[in-house]
Amino acid sequence: MSALAGNAYLWVKAFHVVAVIAWMAGIFYLPRLFVYHVDAAKGSDKSETFKVMERRLYNAIMTPAMIAAWLAGIVLATSAHLWTTPWFLAKVAFVIVMTAFHVWLGRRLGDFAEDRNTRPARLYRMVNELPTLLVIVIVVLVIVRPF
Repeated sequence: MSALAGNAYLWVKAFHVVAVIAWMAGIFYLPRLFVYHVDAAKGSDKSETFKVMERRLYNAIMTPAMIAAWLAGIVLATSAHLWTTPWFLAKVAFVIVMTAFHVWLGRRLGDFAEDRNTRPARLYRMVNELPTLLVIVIVVLVIVRPF
């Protein structure tokens, strides 16, 4: 049972889902931008455009959405007393991995911003699959609650 009164729980839940969608959109798109940025000549107009796109995506969309998702999720979990349920703790572990990936992407953003990326496009193509796998596991944990 939720500790939030009336429809407040549902509003927070809706906000959480919207924040997660915005965060995931950025998590899926930023590595793809990196794939294309790798091939842009350093200092070129193309490279500088990618830098602006990447910075705005990370700072104006992804990071605020991640923070909002975490805050709303904490409110929901606390309100619904989920902190001791095994499925929820597993979900939190995978969300922590997603957050670590977010931070890793931020560091790569810094590399590109300073024209010091040394990683190949292939790496960014490969790591772009990680959030997909994480989302699948997280959604199954939340909807199916297998344990």
